[in-house]
Amino acid sequence: MSEMFLTGEGFPPPLAESGGCRVFQFHSDSGEGMMTQYDLFPGVFLMYNDFHMEGYDSVFCTAEDLLCIDYCRQGRMEYQSGPDTFSYVEAGDMKLDRRLEHRGHFTFPLAHYHGLTIGFVLPQAEQALREWVREFPVDLSRLQKKFCSGRHPKVIHRASSTDHIFQELYAVPEQIKLPYFRIKVLELLLYLNALELGRETEKPYFYKSQVEKVKAAHRLLTEDLERHYTIAELSERFSIPATALKECSKSIYGQPLNTYMRCFRMDHAGLLLRQEMQTSVAEIAGLVGYDSASKFAAAFREVKGKTPLEYCREGQ
Repeated sequence: MSEMFLTGEGFPPPLAESGGCRVFQFHSDSGEGMMTQYDLFPGVFLMYNDFHMEGYDSVFCTAEDLLCIDYCRQGRMEYQSGPDTFSYVEAGDMKLDRRLEHRGHFTFPLAHYHGLTIGFVLPQAEQALREWVREFPVDLSRLQKKFCSGRHPKVIHRASSTDHIFQELYAVPEQIKLPYFRIKVLELLLYLNALELGRETEKPYFYKSQVEKVKAAHRLLTEDLERHYTIAELSERFSIPATALKECSKSIYGQPLNTYMRCFRMDHAGLLLRQEMQTSVAEIAGLVGYDSASKFAAAFREVKGKTPLEYCREGQ
């Protein structure tokens, strides 16, 4: 069954296992992650993925012929979209691949990622579906060739017509989980079988050198919140055109750079307000790059929906 996939080289042993359900745990210097896997049919599995980390190093390798469908519910994930190029999965995106490039460093730019994986071990899954559902019209091998005939993933950006399928998998009564999971997987396969691919499914990609420069700029910005840098200053400092800097940073972090940094500053300020009770609002404003307490308070309220003092009182 799907257990053949998860016991591939480099995959950790389950933390817990019971009745066709397995829980796996991952650790890195930046946090931890959990995967909860359910066996649905022979060769077919569903997995819930919850990561609270910036990234981890995967040495996973499998000899199985796979088709895997990943759905991002929250957060972002970096993936290799071609030789020396990277793209990003965001909330609402669907990624399909054969897990041929699943070894290496995985990055979660927002330090968290939540989503689902539905996996098929071919041809075992094909035989199981034929036995479970007579005259089922989906050919998994053909579906695999349609979406991921090469080594790299295919991402369908904001496939809103599938959102309900994945979202409904998060609110299932315990007593009907397995039969419900099976029905939703069949529904997804029918949709993908009928889907016509067009240019709207393509994701922008960025070269490794661009990504490295943007991440270096991000480290500079987030490690020195008292200083404000302009796009022009960052462009010159890291030798990257301003347009590429803005486009690449938005793809990596999900927002324009100035918007992202404003939210980052307010998140850090919120922690200080609740953890450093003896520090004044004016001092915290200075620590996150504001020389005016009133301008800081206005920015904080716009981002958080509360004044700094209201936010502080709520945390007590």
